[in-house]
Amino acid sequence: MTVTRSITTSGPRSRDKGSSWLTHWIPRTRAQRQTFLWGLFFTAPAIIGLVAFTGGPIITSAVNSFTNANLLGGSRDWIGWDNYRTLFADGQWWLSLGNTLFITVISVPLGIAVALGLALLLNWRVRGLGFYRVVFFVPSIVPIVASAVIWAYVLNPQYGVINNMLGLFGIQGPGWLSDPDWSKPALILFGLWGVGNLMVILLAGLQGVPQDLLEQASLDGAGAWQQFRNVTLPFISPQLLFATITGLIAGFQYFTQAFVMTGGYGDPAGSTLVSGVYLYQSAFYHYQLGYSSAVGWVLFVIIAAVSILAYRIIGRRVYYGGEAR
Repeated sequence: MTVTRSITTSGPRSRDKGSSWLTHWIPRTRAQRQTFLWGLFFTAPAIIGLVAFTGGPIITSAVNSFTNANLLGGSRDWIGWDNYRTLFADGQWWLSLGNTLFITVISVPLGIAVALGLALLLNWRVRGLGFYRVVFFVPSIVPIVASAVIWAYVLNPQYGVINNMLGLFGIQGPGWLSDPDWSKPALILFGLWGVGNLMVILLAGLQGVPQDLLEQASLDGAGAWQQFRNVTLPFISPQLLFATITGLIAGFQYFTQAFVMTGGYGDPAGSTLVSGVYLYQSAFYHYQLGYSSAVGWVLFVIIAAVSILAYRIIGRRVYYGGEAR
């Protein structure tokens, strides 16, 4: 009798559970409809702006990528996949993608390590803690163009601050932005200037680590490194996952720093020609609107694939305060 009752009652429940995701958003009563309409009214400007200024350009660029559209006008003929074939056969594109990968692969883990180190230091109870937090955070809110101009002077091989400091120790500083071997390391070094945003996120995660677990681990004989590895690191793994995914996305969209600090031509010797600069050159130097749209969509596919892959690999090891996924 009990088995029969469980079988007969499980059917409607399972069907209700499966369809609840759809019926949950459908307003049924008059009050729900009024609430829905008022919500739609207040969010209409954002929705219209999203459709007009984001959705429209996305569709337009997708269509342009299959045409020979020119930024100066003229005929716009359908050429199919020719832009993509030309892109994959272009050595400059592969050079720019290689430079982008080099900067991303090094700058993302290095930036996370520096931000985590600063967050660990700023998580201690010391005098003037608020001042130190502000000092390390302020560079991240300085406009990126202004920061790039300042760092172009800082990295100047003749009168730059860094080479002058190296000269005090008898070290001949490199050419930085004028040397192909040092241009990408210079951009990576500049990127560490703005880790303040990530530092704040990781600091918030550190402050959410249960202190009783750390104390219990200490009583059990765990050292500082064991406490960090087995207690602290799992609890801040969601923040580390966020930092990794957003860092990869930003890395493949790298543009402003290289454009401002090197003049937008990928100098010296193409060492700073990243994918974003290559796209900009195609659109605004060579006026190839259709070709540059194809570049943008290829970058989008690469970013999406890398982000999904990173989430699949790292996401399963993330600990969400009680359950691991």
